[in-house]
Amino acid sequence: MKIPSNPLKAALGGNRVQFGYWLALASPYTAEICATAGFDWLMIDGEHAPNDIHSILAQLQAVAAYPSQPVVRPAEGTLANIKQLLDIGAHNLLIPMIETADQARQMVSATRYPPDGSRGVGAAIARSSRWLAIDNYDFDINDQICLLLQIESRAGLDNLDRILEVDGYDGIFIGPSDLAASLDHIGNTRHPDVQSEIRTAIAKIRQAGKAVGILSTEDDMIQAYRELGAVFIAIGIDSITLANSARALAGQYLKKEPVPGRN
Repeated sequence: MKIPSNPLKAALGGNRVQFGYWLALASPYTAEICATAGFDWLMIDGEHAPNDIHSILAQLQAVAAYPSQPVVRPAEGTLANIKQLLDIGAHNLLIPMIETADQARQMVSATRYPPDGSRGVGAAIARSSRWLAIDNYDFDINDQICLLLQIESRAGLDNLDRILEVDGYDGIFIGPSDLAASLDHIGNTRHPDVQSEIRTAIAKIRQAGKAVGILSTEDDMIQAYRELGAVFIAIGIDSITLANSARALAGQYLKKEPVPGRN
């Protein structure tokens, strides 16, 4: 069996816009439903959603039959987390809260087998190698890993130039919500100061030849980020879609009085 190519990595390398959808419900059933929608990629969130290694594996298996490419965000970028996610077949990773060039180098190393990196070797028991059914997995997989680093703090912005000097990752994803909080504008990603920092960061990332990613559920902001050069754009979140849809339906047919709580 030949090693599978990575369509998302190729698309980002070719500067082709890829629209994605955030999976926060931690369910393989809802993940598969979303995979039928035709998004370019689906983000399985292990940072803020109630996911663990077992639920992430189940979602990877659920969406494997569909063209949408799964991306996994761990709770934090540790060698142990990354090793487990790679072994269960998560070949697109988004690492949150990157703030220094040293962190960036560590994340690159964690995604590569020696001598190029520090990833632990356990392909014989790993889903990613199809339990050694893939020919030359240990030698060829390094080139198929798509690594995205998330910048979402003042410290990350301050060190962005040095982070961009690090080789071996595919792009930088800007986290507007945490960034707004870090800039003392929590809950206000539209604040002029926040948007100014995002514009400056996008320009620097593009100039460095890296793909730019970002999340927004607002049409005008999605278009604005696209025009600035973002190519890895999340345009919705499953939990928000469900909540808004359920509330809208209830509001259409039910009385407007608040539902009393239990004493």
